[in-house]
This record gives sequence, C-alpha cells and structure tokens, in this order.
Amino acid sequence: MGAPGPRHRCLSIRNTFIRAVILTFVMMSVVGFFLQFDLEVSSSIVRTAASAKEAISQQIPMASELISSWVDKTIPLTTETSMLPRPSRNMACDYDMEKLRRWQKQYGLEETFEYIKRYVQVTRQSIPRKSVTHINQHFLVDEFRVMDVNLEYAPEPCPEPLVVPVSKSPFPSSANASDFMFGVSTTYQRFIEPRTSPINEWSYWLTDGHGISNGGKLLLKLLNATEDQLQEARKKLSDVGIDASVHSSDPADIMAVRYLSLVPAMHNHPARDSKKWLVVCDDDTFFLSLHALSDKLAEHDHTRPLYIGVLSEDVNNVQRHGSQAFGGAGVFLSVPMARLIAERYDSCRTEQKINEANSGWGPQGDILLRKCIYENSEVRLTLLNDLWQLDILGDPSGFYESGLRPLSLHHYRGGIWHIAHPWHYTKVARICGEDCTLQRFQTADNFVISNGFSVAFYPRGIDFNLNQVEATFGAAPDDKGWNFDFSMGPRRPSLHKTGRKISWDLQEATVNDDGTVSQVYVLKHDDWRWKNPDGTPMASRDGVVELVWMPDGEEEG
Repeated sequence: MGAPGPRHRCLSIRNTFIRAVILTFVMMSVVGFFLQFDLEVSSSIVRTAASAKEAISQQIPMASELISSWVDKTIPLTTETSMLPRPSRNMACDYDMEKLRRWQKQYGLEETFEYIKRYVQVTRQSIPRKSVTHINQHFLVDEFRVMDVNLEYAPEPCPEPLVVPVSKSPFPSSANASDFMFGVSTTYQRFIEPRTSPINEWSYWLTDGHGISNGGKLLLKLLNATEDQLQEARKKLSDVGIDASVHSSDPADIMAVRYLSLVPAMHNHPARDSKKWLVVCDDDTFFLSLHALSDKLAEHDHTRPLYIGVLSEDVNNVQRHGSQAFGGAGVFLSVPMARLIAERYDSCRTEQKINEANSGWGPQGDILLRKCIYENSEVRLTLLNDLWQLDILGDPSGFYESGLRPLSLHHYRGGIWHIAHPWHYTKVARICGEDCTLQRFQTADNFVISNGFSVAFYPRGIDFNLNQVEATFGAAPDDKGWNFDFSMGPRRPSLHKTGRKISWDLQEATVNDDGTVSQVYVLKHDDWRWKNPDGTPMASRDGVVELVWMPDGEEEG
C-alpha cells in the first residue's frame, strides 16, 4: 500500500496561503473574545478576512487564484445534511486504480493527475425544466486528490451528494416512435467503421434501450455494399433492436440524387401505411428526445402536405444554399407530401435540375428536395427551430453549455466539424428523464454542470448572462462575427484564454448494474483554452471528475 498522495483543492495551495488563513482565524478569535456579543463582530470578521486575502495576494501563484477567490464568499455552505434527502444508493468513494489506470492511458493523461468523485442525487419533481437550476450546495466540499497510477490508496468517506431537482420528463425507454420512418443514405465503410458507425446513436432513439424497437422504422441505403455486407448490416441493426430495411444504393447516382431517392423509397415501403411522418436525415443526425419530437410534430396536421425542418444556424449557408430544410437536422415530410415527391421523382432529378441544385459546392440534396417541392406545389417550409443543423467549427461548448433542449444534433463526428458524444450525453436520461440531458446546474461555489457535456468552474464568479450562448465556435468559410445571431441571438464573448473559466469535458458515461450512471469528465492541463491572459496554464496537472448520478426511485424500467 503506497503512501497517500497530497491533497489539493482543484489546484495547489501554497503554505503562505494556509498560514494566512490560520492567522485570519486567530484574529477573528481575538476579536470575538474582546467584543463577545457585539453586533458589529460579523462585519469586522468580513473586513479582517478581506484584508488578509489582500495582504497575501501577491504571494500566491496565478494558478492558485482559482482557490483564493473563494476566501471571502458570503454564499452559504452546503445545505444542512439533515435537510438533504437520503441517498437512494450506497455510495462508495474507494479508489479503483484499475479504472483510473485505464482512463490515464485511454485519455492520454500524465501518470499523476487530480481526481475527485462526486455523487449526485436526482429528485424528480413536478416543475418545469429551467435553463439554469441553482443548487444551494458547494460542488467542492471534498478535496481533489493527486493520484499516482503506480500507487494504491485506501477508501475514504463520501461527502453528502449534490441534490438536483429535475422535471418529471419521460424516460427514453417509454418513447413510441411508431409514427416515424427514417431514411438514411451512407456508405458501407462509414456504417462499419467504429469511429463513424451510427449504430450506438441509432440504438438510443430507435429502441427502448433494452434491445427492443420503439416502433420507429429505419430505411437504410448503403453505397458500395455487397449482398453479404447488406446482410451483415441487417444483423448488426437487428441485434440491438433496430427495425431496419437495408438496401444498396445505385452507384450510378450522385450523392444529391441518392439523398432525394430516400423519399420515394420510404413512400413505397410497405411499412408506410402505418406512418405519419417520413424523415430524411444523415448518418450523423441524433434525436435526443423522441417524446418531445412526437409532441412537436403532433401540433401539425399530418394529413396535409407538409415540409418541416430548420434552416442552417449560419446565415452564410442560408445565403449560399437557399431557404430550405437542412437535412442534417432532419427533414420531416407528411405522407401526402412524400407522395407528391415520389410521383414527380423522375422529373426532379434530371440533369438540368441537378445543375440547378449546384450552389457552388456541388449539387446539394437539400436543394434538389426543396426544388422538387416548391416547383410542383404551393407548399413551403414550416420551421421547427428546436432542430439543429450545427454548421459550426471549433470548440462547440458554447452551444452544448447553453442550457438549450435540442430536438436534434448533427455534425458531431469531427473532420472539419466539431466532436461530440451524444450517445454518452443521453445515458443520464435513463434515470432523470429526457429533459435533464444538457440541463445546467449551478452550485454555490461557481461550478456549472452542463449535464452530460461538461463540469465548468468560473474562478472569478459568474458576472455575465448565462442565458446567452458563449462564442466559443466559429462559422465557415466566412465568419462575419454575427453569422449565428438570427438563430442563437447575439453571443457573449468567449472566455478562452482569460483565466475566467476552466472545464472538465465528458468523455464517457456508463449505466451501472445498480441503476446509477457514471460520467467521466477529463481536463488536460495544456488545453489551449484554459490559459491565463499572460499565457500561463490555469491548471498544473491533468484532472478527472467522476460524477455518479443516483435515481430517486422513479428510474426507467
């Protein structure tokens, strides 16, 4: 058994700071002794503490300002433990070194890194979902511990869990997607390659999470697939509970035509008779809440020809490609609308129409679909603004930390676009409901948990509007600075390289055997975003935050 590692509060605290704090308490004791019950004692203590902080400020390294900024806070400490509900599961704050060593290798951490494990108790209540829910508890009531993967550590008592109220939103397992058929065209290679395979994501919104279809139908067209490979794809989808029809694409068709061909393929499918909506989407389209999606579509009359979707968030792309539904966010066609497209299909894919659909970036399937509708009917696009195309570049945290409740996500597999892990983000919905995915919880010590995406700390406080999207990402290729204003509103300035924010970003989540959900958030100390204005890093070590979410007894079956 190795010796315990040194303890840290987020980052190293120097002895000068500790001595100053001790001196402060000695001074407070002296004041209390002489003034006893004087009503001015409390204000004197506050002034004394502030003076002590100012006196040592020049001796503390920049990194330690993350901690020193807490000294004279007047916010309350963790709620009295007698007021907190009892944890619904046994809590264990042991150090699973096998697991920590796996994370160290998997995420490229140094052999010595900071680690903390925090339990979160969910309480489902009859309340609306809030953009930010304020928690009258501290996130950091225990200390980060510096872990050396070459050592072993004894278990320790767990602090009281954070208690977070969430709305009684439905669980993913109870979703009924029987009104929908989804059409996707992709290549066999993208389907089978682990980095780009959509099977895990599809299993979230096309099954109950336990290997049984939720009624949604998938029509998948694969390019460059043999008959054996088509059969293999059918088996992979069936094994996870996805009800899918898998066919080969015509290799003579260009991408835009393969995209348009999904509409007559769905309309002519035998399962269409039981569907209300035929949905064209991409292999990296992700639907976070089938309940909310169904409720939104139920507001529209599916017996009439309807074309429902959303514009790109980037005004440049709307100007370049046109006012139309952008397919990565999902395009919803009523059956009567799909019937018209199927009837006009041959005339909508002529060489002339393909040339007219070339926006300068090659022929676009979204343009081909829009032209087929607009030139053959009086139907125009109906906007559903909770769908998101996500034509964004760079750090996507401003979007995912905004407190929004998106119906769809797109472009999350990297390349020129951003990287995100929605299959992991949504696992927590299985114990707290679909609404709590990406819901924000702000603690009394300036941590904000964007549930499933990040744990962010604001060492100088939160003195800005959290309801505005942070401008962490840009547009392509022409970033005017206001490209996203019409869809997101004017964004507040990015906190990159300001020393005012640091975050641990989610890398994986696991549904445990006891019904809890574990989330692993990782910080790299050399992350380009988390620098002080002088360029020095805010953190001296890599770090891991493990959150374990506990249900309140009303988790999904």
